[in-house]
Amino acid sequence: MATRKIVRIDEERCNGCGLCIPNCAEGAIQIVDGKARLITDKFCDGLGACLGHCPEDAITIIDREADDFDEKAVEIHLHKKQEAPLRLHPQPQPKPQPEFTGCPSSRVLQFQVPKPRAESGPKESTVSQLSQWPVQLKLVPVAAPYFQDADLLVAADCVPFAYPDFHQDFLRGKALVVGCPKLDDIQLYREKLTEIFKTNSIKSVTLPFMEVPCCFGLVKATEDAIAASGKDIPLKKVKIGIRGEIKPEEQAGATQRPRTFAHSH
Repeated sequence: MATRKIVRIDEERCNGCGLCIPNCAEGAIQIVDGKARLITDKFCDGLGACLGHCPEDAITIIDREADDFDEKAVEIHLHKKQEAPLRLHPQPQPKPQPEFTGCPSSRVLQFQVPKPRAESGPKESTVSQLSQWPVQLKLVPVAAPYFQDADLLVAADCVPFAYPDFHQDFLRGKALVVGCPKLDDIQLYREKLTEIFKTNSIKSVTLPFMEVPCCFGLVKATEDAIAASGKDIPLKKVKIGIRGEIKPEEQAGATQRPRTFAHSH
């Protein structure tokens, strides 16, 4: 085993935002247990294309003993990653199945949102505005009926807990997907959102996210997915503070149409 240049990731500095992952052309970096990690030495060419994309300066190039860079193994690895979304998202059946036998957490449901009761009943804020199931980004089918002609809400997992009026201010009248960019595979999110945007007539996207740095990974994944879909979909980003306040618009970004991102190789 020879000494060569290779990526080193400082786990103390890494916040798990995932911004380095799409900038590694070899797919050598993944989020594991909330941290970016080099999955195998042979996938890393040591050129450091990912260095400039880490907001925490957690990635450096060092000299150490490592397996040789294996270009053929990288090709196989990237080919498997390209095939993965197709295996994850099978085409919908033309007719609903008479009986659902899978995991209850992934069963597709769509239902009417109840109207608020009279003044003698509970306040409107207590009425759930959720109109579908499932909601987790990894579980929703790409061609779910509730995505057609929908205003889509892409929410970070923590937002409903921090923001008290989430249902009334954000969820009302929207289809919903939720995810955590720190704990889940951000590349899978990017690919799944891209397929949702390509497959359906999404009218707009609203994206409430937490002010913590790792949460920006969901913003970047959504922006990249809209750009990759080739569609002109308005995106409104809303930054939520830890105590539930909405941060000023200039900090979160106003409604915009995402630009196309050029990835380095």
